[in-house]
Amino acid sequence: MEIQLPDVPVALIFSFLDAFSLLQVSRVNKCWNRIADSDHLWRTLCLKRWGFCDLTSKRLGTQTWKQFFLRQIKEERQMALAQPDDFICKEVTADLGVFEEVAYLSANGFTMDGQKKSVVCVVSSKHTLYTWDVQEVGNSEGDIYTFTVPELKNISKVNAFQHSVDLLHCSPDKKWIFAGGIHQHIFSKVFFTDSLLKPSEDSIPLSLEFPCASCYRACWTPRMESRITLMFRKETTKMTGFATFDLATESAEGQTVIRAHQIGSFLLPVHVQSPLWMGASAENLIVFSSGPYLFLFTINGLLLQQFEHHQETIVDLWVDSLHVLTTSLDDSLHVYMWEEEGRYPYLKSCCHLGHMQHDHAADRYISKAICDNVSIAHVVSKRGKFSNLVMYSLHM
Repeated sequence: MEIQLPDVPVALIFSFLDAFSLLQVSRVNKCWNRIADSDHLWRTLCLKRWGFCDLTSKRLGTQTWKQFFLRQIKEERQMALAQPDDFICKEVTADLGVFEEVAYLSANGFTMDGQKKSVVCVVSSKHTLYTWDVQEVGNSEGDIYTFTVPELKNISKVNAFQHSVDLLHCSPDKKWIFAGGIHQHIFSKVFFTDSLLKPSEDSIPLSLEFPCASCYRACWTPRMESRITLMFRKETTKMTGFATFDLATESAEGQTVIRAHQIGSFLLPVHVQSPLWMGASAENLIVFSSGPYLFLFTINGLLLQQFEHHQETIVDLWVDSLHVLTTSLDDSLHVYMWEEEGRYPYLKSCCHLGHMQHDHAADRYISKAICDNVSIAHVVSKRGKFSNLVMYSLHM
């Protein structure tokens, strides 16, 4: 006689499964299929993989969380397998000034009801904000949108240091703000956001000065709410190292304080040139560029991978929870993707997009790139003169 477990314990057991296993158990019988299709289970998988906080059921439209998850995985796989010929390329060459910052305004390339929308925004030296829809391949000017911005209100002002703030990074969950500066020596602090948003005259914002006094780069770990990795240089030996901390607030003697628990650190070998850029993954991995090379280490200093896909020095490194992009002095860019759950190879080389036709003998160019699931935005700037924006849309 078949014994049927109640829905609640079965759903609890299924909550420990990955997506592939959940699809497998859904084929056992009608009861398991119904439980395995639960929006709660698939929404949990979505949050675990992408960590977004702004995607609600209303924005999801008519899709179920299962349909959304499978569609996103399909697009990620298409990006991972893409070759240069799979992209539709559009270049903006109009005189729009030097592009100083670039970002996506769309929801990280997530597709709602099958609608792919990648809207790229750049800030120009001409004090102008430009935006383009990457999928709308039209004239060289692109499609320019106009946005109205509500009145900006100053919530609080905090004197972090006696000198200028040169580094400012907000954690993925917006609970922490890292600030650093350089003035004769390097210093850094982390602030608890709630204490900045609710200031009072007799209270001091919660902050913690890091023991790595010579920190000159920092990055938050994707999908890890309170984990930060610092890149520092020891002044005595001039050696470069990394230190990773988990942050938390605790009550001590009637007061709330910030604690930083160091979970890993290491110094680079002397033969490795000091990095300029760095990033981190949720699997306790650190990626950084050094000359034309890309290195992947654990947070405790074990070298896992080394890549050499550029002939020139890597001038920019962009990292999110899914992708790693590198750009070099010859304007070329390379796309990598993180493997799921720390499986080897931890970082997979995907495709290389060659440089545009510039006169490199005459000058060097500053290059940076960002991407989502279905597109890549690549900015190439001749310092102080002009910028080109190249947009690659993946042909689905």
